[in-house]
Amino acid sequence: MLTGANGAGKTNLLEALSLLSPGRGLRGARLAELVRIGSDAPWGVAATLVRGDATHELGTGSDPANSERRLARIDGAAARATDLGSELAMLWLTPQMDRLFAEGASARRRFFDRLVLGLDPTHGTRSNRYERALRQRARLLQEGRPDPAWLDGLEREMAETGVAIAAARRAYLERLVAALALGNDAFPRPAIAVSGLVEEMLGRASALQAEDEFRQRLAAGRGADIAAGGTAIVGPHKSDVIVVHEAKDMLAERCSTGEQKALLISLILAASQLTGAERGATPVLLLDEVAAHLDPDRRLALYGALEALGGQFWLTGTEPGPFQPLLEKAQFFDVRDASVSRL
Repeated sequence: MLTGANGAGKTNLLEALSLLSPGRGLRGARLAELVRIGSDAPWGVAATLVRGDATHELGTGSDPANSERRLARIDGAAARATDLGSELAMLWLTPQMDRLFAEGASARRRFFDRLVLGLDPTHGTRSNRYERALRQRARLLQEGRPDPAWLDGLEREMAETGVAIAAARRAYLERLVAALALGNDAFPRPAIAVSGLVEEMLGRASALQAEDEFRQRLAAGRGADIAAGGTAIVGPHKSDVIVVHEAKDMLAERCSTGEQKALLISLILAASQLTGAERGATPVLLLDEVAAHLDPDRRLALYGALEALGGQFWLTGTEPGPFQPLLEKAQFFDVRDASVSRL
């Protein structure tokens, strides 16, 4: 438990931890934005991961020669940042995510893909390959009179990786729905679905057939994509995640702020249970200011659910009061003036 005044640095600690997983961390910050203000020195984060009798050393940071390039090391050996997900699964909730259901589809896709990544560490690599081909194709289309053979190759890459992304989402969704059926009665049960063209293709055709159809649509849509600025107007980068408050049969975006937060907690708990069951290790959970906005009964239910998961979780708050039920079960730290002390 990390407690301290607003601005003391609690969220900074959680963000540092989140960088030990693939991606841009809990703020989605660019690498250059992680450098201390007023400094151009490289940054780094390192941790010792102990699981049973096994110990691993994880580290990541910016390249001293190129601040926009991220480096990673596992047990002293150079690794890709995406490889960190094979060693450690991590999920988080932050106050900025409270409006997830009311925001655009891109935020919900990122949230769902983070859940998938916890169970399937290769999902990040597929997504990176797809995004790279998507950007390269967009640049070619914007240039005018692009090389058709080059476009064909990029569209084949997009079709292959795009269908793999959609298939991973569908497979994860099936497992998540089953985990949600075992949910905690203290939190509303969400019904969840992924809506997208490529996901729909896989619902009626084989993966190879879906690849062919997606590739053909990309080729046929080049003119429309040029008119739209170059980026493909179809693909898994356009899919959305639909969440419904099951008991009320109401879209999550129409629920109250408190209900939306409770739905998010339900999803995180179910995802953590699922990942723990299938990978044999519960994700590390980073919960920023979560307890402060729950009533006492739901706080107790959350603490009970976290304890039942059996993993490691980090919570932040301005006061230790809401965490009193965990006094004999957790470690408490005070964050003050960029320093941390044990309570």
